Amino acid sequence: MKFISLIRRFVPPYKGQMALNIFFNLVSTILSLFSFAAIIPVLRILFGLTESVAEPVDMNTVQGLQETIAALRTNLYSLLNEQIALHGPSYVLLFLGLFLVLMTGLKCGTAWLANYYMVPIRTGVLRDLRQQLYDKVLSLPMGYFTEARRGDVISRMTNDVNEVEASIMSALDILFKDPIMILVYLITLLIISWQLTLFVLLMMPIAVFLIGRLGRSLKRASKKGQEQNAEILSSIDETLLGLRVVKGFNAQGKLQARFLSLINATRATFNRINRRYYLAHPLSEFLGTALIAIILWFGGLLILGDHSTIDAATFIYYLVIFYSIINPAKDLSKASYGIRRGMASLERIDAILNTRSAISEPAQPKEVRFEKGITFDHLSFSYQPEREVLSDICLEIPKGKTIALVGQSGSGKTTLTDLLPRFYDPQQGAVLLDGIDIRSFRTYDLRKLMGIVCQEPILFNDTVYNNITFGVDTTQPAPNGMTWPEAVEQAAHIANAHEFISDMPEGYQTCIGDRGSRLSGGQRQRLSIARAILKNPPILVLDEATSALDSESERLVQEALEHLMRDRTTLVVAHRLSTIRHADLICVMHEGQIVERGTHEDLYALGGYYTKLVDMQQ
Repeated sequence: MKFISLIRRFVPPYKGQMALNIFFNLVSTILSLFSFAAIIPVLRILFGLTESVAEPVDMNTVQGLQETIAALRTNLYSLLNEQIALHGPSYVLLFLGLFLVLMTGLKCGTAWLANYYMVPIRTGVLRDLRQQLYDKVLSLPMGYFTEARRGDVISRMTNDVNEVEASIMSALDILFKDPIMILVYLITLLIISWQLTLFVLLMMPIAVFLIGRLGRSLKRASKKGQEQNAEILSSIDETLLGLRVVKGFNAQGKLQARFLSLINATRATFNRINRRYYLAHPLSEFLGTALIAIILWFGGLLILGDHSTIDAATFIYYLVIFYSIINPAKDLSKASYGIRRGMASLERIDAILNTRSAISEPAQPKEVRFEKGITFDHLSFSYQPEREVLSDICLEIPKGKTIALVGQSGSGKTTLTDLLPRFYDPQQGAVLLDGIDIRSFRTYDLRKLMGIVCQEPILFNDTVYNNITFGVDTTQPAPNGMTWPEAVEQAAHIANAHEFISDMPEGYQTCIGDRGSRLSGGQRQRLSIARAILKNPPILVLDEATSALDSESERLVQEALEHLMRDRTTLVVAHRLSTIRHADLICVMHEGQIVERGTHEDLYALGGYYTKLVDMQQ
C-alpha cells in the first residue's frame, strides 16, 4: 500500500517516462528468458540427449497453452537434431552461443533504456519535492517560525530531502523493475513445473515475515536519527549566529561538550540503523540459499520419481531462472528497508507541507485601494494564549500622515507594525484599509502598497544592485523615464549610500556576502532604506530605520526620509525620540496599550511617560 501511495503522490507528472520504463523492463526480462533458454539445448547436446527427441508436431493440431509450449519445444529439439545430423554438434553449439550473445546484448540494451527513462523521474520528483518545500516555507506565516527551530526546518529541507532521494527514490527505481522480473520468472517457473513452484511459494511467507519485522524497527530508528540530525543543525546554526558572544564569554568548552554529546547520541542511533540496514542483504541471501537447497531436494524427488514432469536439463533451467529471482528479491527487501527509512524522513517533510497557514487568503478578494487611511479597530493580539501582547488598540492613521510609536522594549510597537502587512492576524478586532478589513485583500496586493525597513537590516548574499532592486520588478519600465541603474543610484543617493557603494571594488555590482557581512551595520541599514525608497510605496513602515547609523549618517538619512515621507502614510517605530519630533502623531505604548498620544510638544508638556523617555535620552 505504501508503494501505491508513493506512486500516486510522486509519479503522475511523469506517466510517459514511467510507461516507457515499465515497457523496457518487461522486454528486458523476456529477453533474459530467451538467453537462459539456450542453456537447455546446450545441456542436451553435451549430455547426449538429442536422439531421444520425437518427430516434429503440426502446430495446426495443437490446442491449449501447455500443448503449444510442448509442441514448440519438440519442434525446436527436432530442428536441432536435424542441424546436428547435417553439420555436427560443434556447429549447433556455435549457433546457440551466438544466439545467447545476441539475446544478452538486446537484454542489456533494453535494460539501459529502462534506466534511461527512470533518471528523469528520480530527478524530477526530487526537484518537485524541494520546490514544494521551498514554496511552503515562503507561504507560512511568521508565527510558524516563532514556534519552529530554524535548524530543524533547514534539516527537513536538506537532510530529510536527501534521505528521500537516497532511499525512497532508489527504492522506486527497484520497484518499477524487480516486480516485473519476479512476476515473469514466476509465470515461467509455473509453466515449467507448477508442483515445484507451488512448493516454493508455500515457503515464501516465512522470509516475508522476517524481512517485515526488520523493516518496521528500521523506520522507528530512522525517524529518531533524522530528529537528532536536526538538533545538530540547530546547534551549528546557533553557534555561528552567536560566535561573537561565545568567544567573548569563553564558552567554547561548554558548547563543545554539548555538541559532542549530540553527535555521540546521533552516532549511536545511526550505528543501529545501518547495522539493521546491512542485515537486509545477508538475510535475504541466506533465505534464498535455503530455498535453493530445498528446491534441489524436492526437484530431485520429482526427477527421480516414476512419473516425472521435468527432466534434468529442464530442472537446471528451472534453477537458473529461480536463482535469477533471488537478486531482484534481495533488492526488493533492501528497497522495502529503504522505503521505511525514507518514510521517516517523508513524515518530517509532510509535517511542513501539511501545515495549515493561519494567514488565509480570501475566496473572493477585494480590489485594494488606498485613498483614506488605516484604522486599528479595537485590536488585541497574543503570541501565546496566556500572555496578551496588544490589548484593545484603537488608532487612526489618515492618508499622508506620519504616526510614530514609542515606548520601552516589549511594549508591542513592532508587533503592531507586523499586523499591518498581515505577518500575523489579530485574535480580536481588525486592521482596516479605507474601512475594509485587510483580511479581505490578497496578501500580495496588500504588501505591494508597503515599503518596510526592519530594525535588523535583512540583506542577501548578492550584489548591491540586486539587493536594492529586491522589491521591484525590473522587467517593467523604471519610474520617471529613468533606467533601472539610474533609479537605483538615485535611491542610494537619498539613503546616503551612494558614496560608500562607489568606493567598493565593483561598485553596484559588488557582492556583499552572507547577510551583508562585508558591510558595516550602518551601511547595511542604508542599503535596506534604499531598497524601500526604490519601491516608492504609498505606505512606509520604518521599524528603527536609523538605529544602526552613526550621528552624521543618521542626520543625513533622516533628512532624506523626511523628504520621502512627505505625502506618504508612514508608521515609524523609534527609540531615538529626536528622529520623530515632527511626526503628525506620537503614540506612547506601555504593556501593549497606547497610554498617551499627541504631538511632541503636547506630550512633553503632560509630564507623563513620554516626558520621562525624552528626559532619559537627553
